[in-house]
Amino acid sequence: MARLKGAALSTDTQCRRIGAGCRETGPMEKRASSTRRPAGRQEFGGGSPGRSLKKGLRSDLNLEAKTLCGTGLVFDEQLNEFHCLWDDSFPEGPERLHAIKEQLIQDGLLDRCVSFQARFAEKEELMLVHSLEYIDLMETTQYMNEGELRILADTYDSVYLHPNSYTCACLASGSVLRLVDAVLRNEIRNGMAIVRPPGHHAQHSLMDGYCMFNHVAVAARYAQQKHNIERVLIVDWDVHHGQGTQFTFDQDPSVLYFSIHRYEQGRFWPHLKASNWSTIGFGQGQGYTINVPWNQVGMRDADYIAAFLRLLLPVALEFQPQLVLVAAGFDALQGDPKGEMATTPAGFAQLTHLLMGLAGGKLILSLEGGYNLRALAEGVSASLHTLLGDPCPILESPSAPCPSAQASLFCALEALEPFWEVLVRSAEALEEDILEEEKAEKEEERPWQPSVLPVLTWPMLQARTGLVYDQRMMGHYNLWDNHHPEMPQRVFRIMRRLEELGLAGRCLTLPTRPATDAELLTCHSAEYVGRLRATEKMKTRELHREGSNFDSIYICPSTFACAQLATGSVCRLVEAVLAREVLNGTAVVRPPGHHAERDAACGFCFFNSVAVAARHAQAISGHALRILIVDWDVHHGNGTQHIFEEDPSVLYISLHRYDHGTFFPMGDEGASSQVGQAAGTGFTVNVAWNGPRVGDADYLAAWHRLVLPIAYEFNPELVLVSAGFDAARGDPLGGCQVSPEGYAHLTHLLMGLANGRVVLILEGGYNLTSISESMAACTRSLLGDPPPLLTLSRPPLSGALASITETIQVHRRYWRSLRVMKVEDKEGPSTSELITKKVTQPANPGSAERMTTPEGNILDIDTEKGPSASSMEESTPGQAKSETAVVEFNQDQSLEATTGETTLDQTIPEAATEGTTPGQTTSEEAVGGAEVIQTSCTDNQTPPTSPVQGATPQISPSKLIENLRTLELNSEAEKAPESQIPEEEGLLGEAAGGQDVDDSVLNESCGDHADTDQVVLYAVTPLPWCPHLVAVCPIPESGLDVTQPCQDCGVLQENWVCLSCYQVYCGRYISAHMLHHHEDSGHPLVLSYVDLSTWCYNCEAYVHHQALLDVKNVAHQNKFGEDMPHSH
Repeated sequence: MARLKGAALSTDTQCRRIGAGCRETGPMEKRASSTRRPAGRQEFGGGSPGRSLKKGLRSDLNLEAKTLCGTGLVFDEQLNEFHCLWDDSFPEGPERLHAIKEQLIQDGLLDRCVSFQARFAEKEELMLVHSLEYIDLMETTQYMNEGELRILADTYDSVYLHPNSYTCACLASGSVLRLVDAVLRNEIRNGMAIVRPPGHHAQHSLMDGYCMFNHVAVAARYAQQKHNIERVLIVDWDVHHGQGTQFTFDQDPSVLYFSIHRYEQGRFWPHLKASNWSTIGFGQGQGYTINVPWNQVGMRDADYIAAFLRLLLPVALEFQPQLVLVAAGFDALQGDPKGEMATTPAGFAQLTHLLMGLAGGKLILSLEGGYNLRALAEGVSASLHTLLGDPCPILESPSAPCPSAQASLFCALEALEPFWEVLVRSAEALEEDILEEEKAEKEEERPWQPSVLPVLTWPMLQARTGLVYDQRMMGHYNLWDNHHPEMPQRVFRIMRRLEELGLAGRCLTLPTRPATDAELLTCHSAEYVGRLRATEKMKTRELHREGSNFDSIYICPSTFACAQLATGSVCRLVEAVLAREVLNGTAVVRPPGHHAERDAACGFCFFNSVAVAARHAQAISGHALRILIVDWDVHHGNGTQHIFEEDPSVLYISLHRYDHGTFFPMGDEGASSQVGQAAGTGFTVNVAWNGPRVGDADYLAAWHRLVLPIAYEFNPELVLVSAGFDAARGDPLGGCQVSPEGYAHLTHLLMGLANGRVVLILEGGYNLTSISESMAACTRSLLGDPPPLLTLSRPPLSGALASITETIQVHRRYWRSLRVMKVEDKEGPSTSELITKKVTQPANPGSAERMTTPEGNILDIDTEKGPSASSMEESTPGQAKSETAVVEFNQDQSLEATTGETTLDQTIPEAATEGTTPGQTTSEEAVGGAEVIQTSCTDNQTPPTSPVQGATPQISPSKLIENLRTLELNSEAEKAPESQIPEEEGLLGEAAGGQDVDDSVLNESCGDHADTDQVVLYAVTPLPWCPHLVAVCPIPESGLDVTQPCQDCGVLQENWVCLSCYQVYCGRYISAHMLHHHEDSGHPLVLSYVDLSTWCYNCEAYVHHQALLDVKNVAHQNKFGEDMPHSH
C-alpha cells in the first residue's frame, strides 16, 4: 500500500530531527536577545536573565501536580456600615452589597464557596502604596462630625466621608490580602472579594472617585513582599480608568497593568490624558502600562473580548504573571447609569474564563464599581460562577468588535509592539477595509442596546467530563508492519496515563457502541460503507490489495468493526453532552477519521468520526446546530473540509503543516485560499504552516489573532476538536514542537465557547509518550483544572506569522472580527466641526514668539509652524466642550501681562503642541482636560519679552491687566450656586456621572483687527480644580525668591518651585531637573517663576484655584513688588 503518510520518517530520522530541533534553538536565542525591549525587561516568557532556551524546550510531562480546588469568597456585613451622610441617593451605597448577596443566595453560590473572614489591613501593609501622613489623616476621620467630614471630602474629587469610612476601607483592603494569602498558600484556587468602598482610583496620598485605599495595588505589593512573587498582572475592567493603580506602578516592570475603560478622548472621568492608549509607562516600566480607551458608549461583549484576545492575553503569556488581580468593576454592564455601555453578565463570565488560563489559575477579583443594582448583582454572580468552574453562557449577541473598538486596539497595539515580541506582526502590511465594506455594514456599527439583560441559566450536570474508550478498538492493526505509527498501543497508552493520573476516575465513563448505518450514511456513501463492511471476510492477500487502492491505508479483518465502534462512541459522547449528562468529553478512539472522504479511506482513516458526530448532533437537536470543528492535527483534514465545504452551519478551522502543498495529504486542498463553496464560502478556514518547528507560541498566536475571533463571531452551540497530537514535540511525523501545556491552554480557550460543550476526539499522534501526556493535559482542562504554567521559549516564528496573516487577509472579507481599522490621527480628532477663516500673513514672517511650559516645550509661532486658518474651531450648539475663542492683543503688551487669573491662559502644555502641523486642530483632549484657546497676535509692534529669558516686563502687570480688561475668564459655571448645577454635576459629579469637564473659556475678543496682519498663538484655559491640590503645603516662613537658581544646575532661566517641598528646579528644555524631581518625589504641583502659572504633572494640565492664590500672591510680590491684581 502507499505509505505517503505513515512511512514519512524512520526511527533514526526521528532521532535526528529531534536533535536538530534542539540544536537549532541557538540562533533563535541570539535573535531574541537582540530584540528591542524596555529597560529592565526580562527575557521572553518572564524567565530569569540568561536562562537557556534549550531548557525552555524541555517539557515537564509529569502532570501529577496537586489539583487545587475551591473558590474563596470574602463577604462581610461590616462593609455596609458607612454611607453618604448628606446625600441618601448617592450611588455608592450599602444597597450594592445587599443586591449582590441576594443574587448569590438565589443562585446557590454562597454555599459553594470557601468563606473567609475579612481582616483589617495593617498600617504597614497600606504603606506599601500610601503615605503614612495620608493614612493618619484618613484615620482621624473616625472622630470628625458631619461638617468636618464634608469639608475634608470637598478637598478631593468625587468622594464622601463617614466616621466608618476608614474602618471599612481598611477591612476592604485586608479582605483582598486574606485571599492573596489563601491563593498563594495553595489553600484555594482562586477567589473574589466583594468589598466596598472601591479602591482603584486611590493614589499615594489622595482620595479619589469613591476610593480611599487602593486594594489591588496594596495586594500586589503585599504579594511581592510577603510571598516573594516576582510578577503580578493587574486587570482593570471597571468602566472608569484606574489612574491610582496606574500611577502606582507606571515605572515598575514587575507589575503589568491593563485597563479597559471609557475615555471619549478625555471627556469621561477622570479626564486624564494618561488614560489614553499612548501612556505606556515610564523608565523601566515602559511597556508595562496598557490602556485600551473606549471612545464611544454602547461598547459590547465583542469589543471587550477582542481586547483580551488581541492584546491582553498575548502580552500576559509573554509576561508570565504569577498572580492575577482584577479590579472588577461592573459599571460597563448594560443599564448602568454611569458607564452607558452594553456588556452583559455573560460577557464578564467570558473575561473571567480567559483570565483563568493565566498564572496557573491564581486569580483574585476585587469588586470596584457598578451602580445598576440588578446588573451589578448578575455580573458578580456570573464571574463567581465562572471562578467555580461553571461553563460560560453563550453570548446573546455574537458580533465582531465595532470600528471604534478596532481603532482603539490598533493604536494600543502600535504603541506596545516595540516592547513585546509576541505582538510583532508579519512583514506583510495589513490591508485596510475597503470603503464598500464600511458602507455595507454602516448600520451594523451602531451599538447594540438590548432592552433588558438576558436571563442566564446555569446547567445542572451529573458529571463534568465524559470519557469513551473501548479496548476492542485495538483490534485494528497492521498485518505486515509491526512498527507502523498508527499502532493499537496508542489508545491503550493514553488510557493508562489517564488512569495513572487519576483523571479517568474523575470522568464519567460512558458505554461505547458502534455507529449505525444511518449515522454513517450522513457523511459516507452506501457503496463505500458496503465496501468496507466486505473487508471483514477478506483474506490477507485481498486485504492488502484493497488497502493499496487507497492512500496511506492498511486493512485487517477487524478494521470495519473498529472504525464503526470509534465513530459510534463519538456519537454517544455527543449525545451525552447535548443531553447535559456531561458538560464536555474526551474520546480516546481509533482508527482516526478526519482524512476519510465521502467514498474513500485516506491517511489511516476510514469513517470520519468528527463529521458523523456533527451531523448526528444536528439530527438529535432538530435544527442546523451551529458547530465549530477545530482540527489541530498536524495533517490537513481533507475529508472533513470536503464534507462541510458548502454548509454554513459548520465552521471548519484547520491548522496544519502545508509546506507549500508538499506535506500530506499533498496538493492545494489545505491552502489558505480554500474557503468553502456556495453558501459555505467563508466557513472553511485553513492556517497552513510552511515548515517544521511550529510550537506553542505559534498556535497561541493563531488562537488569539484568528481562531477565537472567528469562533466568537460564529458563536457555536457545540465545539468538536479533531485532536491529533502529531504536532506535539517528539512526534516522528509532524516535526513540530507543541507541548502538553500548550495543548492544555488551547483547550481551555475553546471552553469559553458553546456554553462549555466541547468534545475532543483523538485523531493522529504517533509518539506514545507525547500523545499520552498531551491528551492528559487536555483532559485536565476539560475537568476544570487551570492550565499549567506555560513558559514560551520564543516568540512566534516569522513564517508562522506569515501563515496566520495570509489566512486573515483571505478571510477578512467574510469575518468582521478580522478587520483592522487603521487610524491616521491616532490621538483622536476634535468633535467640533471645522470651519475655514481667512487669516492674513503677518507683516514680518521671520519673527517668532516662543512660549514655554513646565515641561519646557517650546512652540515657535511663525508662518511656517503656526496652525493654518483651517485649523480654527467654531463653537456650535451642543459643542461647548470644544469651544475656542480668538483673542488678540498688541505685542507691546508683554505675555507676562496675564499674571493672576489670566496668567494661566498663555502657556501651552507639551501635549498641546506635539505633532501639530498646519491644518491640524489642537483640541482640549490633548491637554488633559484644559481647553485650548486660539490667540491671534498682531505683529507690527515691539516684540514682548520672552518668558524663556526670565526677564521682567518694563511696565507693571497691573497696568497691563488694565489694558486687557476685555480679556476675561468665563467662570460662570465655577461660581454658580449648587442649585444651578445639574443633578449629577455637584461635588461627586465627575465619578458619579462622567460629566464633561466644565472648563472656563476665553470668550471676548480684544479690539477689531480684521484688517491687520495677524499670527496665531495658542493659550489654554486652566482646570478650575484639581484633585491634587491637597498636596500644596504651607509657604515657608522665609517666603519665596523668584530669582533663586535651579538647585541642581544653577541656571537662572525657566525655573519652577515645587509646591510640596518648595525646592527650585529648571524646566525640561533647560536640564529637566523639575521633571526629575517630580518623578523621584511624586510631588504633583509646581509654580512657574517666569509667568506664575501652576502645572499639575498628574493631571497633565494647568490649574487655577483659590487654594493657589496665596502662594501666587507671595511670588507676585517678590517678583513685582506689589500684590497680584484681583487676587480675591
